[in-house]
Amino acid sequence: MKKPRVLILADDCNPDWPSLPVVGYKYGLSLAKFCDVTIATHLRNRENIEKDPRSKGVDFRYVDNEYVARPIHRFSTWIRGGGKVAWSLAMIFKYPAYLTFEWEVWKTFKNALISGEYDLVHRITPMSPTMPSYIAGKSPVPFVIGPLNGNLDWPKEFRSEQSREKERARALRDFYKYLPYSSATYKNAKLILAAFDHTARDLPESASSKVVSFPEVGFDPEWFNTTDRKPAFAGDTPYNFAFVGRLVPYKVPEVAIRAFCESDILARHKLHIVGEGPERDRLEEIVRQTGRTDSVVFHGWIDQKDVGQFFKTVDGFVFPSIRELGAGVVVEAMASGCVNFVTNYGAPGDLVSADRGFRIELNNLDTMVAGYRQAMEEAVTNPGNQHLKAKTAEEYASACLTWNRKAALTVLYYDDIIAGRPVTDRRDYT
Repeated sequence: MKKPRVLILADDCNPDWPSLPVVGYKYGLSLAKFCDVTIATHLRNRENIEKDPRSKGVDFRYVDNEYVARPIHRFSTWIRGGGKVAWSLAMIFKYPAYLTFEWEVWKTFKNALISGEYDLVHRITPMSPTMPSYIAGKSPVPFVIGPLNGNLDWPKEFRSEQSREKERARALRDFYKYLPYSSATYKNAKLILAAFDHTARDLPESASSKVVSFPEVGFDPEWFNTTDRKPAFAGDTPYNFAFVGRLVPYKVPEVAIRAFCESDILARHKLHIVGEGPERDRLEEIVRQTGRTDSVVFHGWIDQKDVGQFFKTVDGFVFPSIRELGAGVVVEAMASGCVNFVTNYGAPGDLVSADRGFRIELNNLDTMVAGYRQAMEEAVTNPGNQHLKAKTAEEYASACLTWNRKAALTVLYYDDIIAGRPVTDRRDYT
């Protein structure tokens, strides 16, 4: 069968930059194994892409819109007080820069698209549903967008954390629906990949027949696997729990630490904190005040390629984040055979179903601390019941969330579109 010919739009696409850029890069590379692709990306990614041996043989084209992007980025960083907070405000500033990116892509590929050199266009980044597409209304071939991820409200119980993250601009979010090109993006798209229900609910009702469930997160099985690890909560104690992530307000690592430090049962075990961030000093002080410095260990950052090996030493992965859109680290922990303890809100709650780990209901801080403490105590007092949760989660991740598997599932939708068949959600991600 002839491979689909796909022009991929991936403004964020970089093997060395965390979060969205590396996700866009790995997804694009995986699609290149199944399709004839051209990946249009920003010039800023060129150096890192070209030194990565995995990019050899893949047709990357580099787009320069720095005449707009550079001054906007500088102004945005100044207004936000840095590049690590006020993400909603960052997306507002990115709007004109991103439209010029697609405008430059259109100028470069217009003739190739009109002459039929591509079967379809697929925008994989940015993933925010608030960022419209210029090309969606121009392309003479079918336009695909996603996976999209967004529209997860701040829980009312954590307004103080919202303030500390400088997310007041969140209140302006719905204005994106009135921006130029926004309605045309979803009207003209033939397929919309939506990561989770919280994103699908935000999309125009008129586009619902084109929306399919498709999380954006994936994992590398050579880095994250269960080879040579003992089953979770098997063997002698102490058992090991871990929080892995940035130490920032919305991930509320305080919940994991307080739950551990306030339990006499958990005092005989270990909690490992992997990550850095502005909350670290405050968290270390909580540990000192409770006298649990022997039980709670701060590791700082470790390289992503080493996280998989670290997970093999961990029985439980504790991730109380209260506004997690993608939760790639949850998938990595699942693939590594850990039992997951997550907040039942957003991506973690969707990924960790009732039989794949522990879901603690979203509530105020003290109630969540009690919920996490109870769940972790249950795991260490009934260790024989935990192995099945870890195995079920690992099997789900391996079946659906490796990058190659995600690309193969994407191509099935490409084939439907090219053949003129109606879009039907295959429900691979349930």
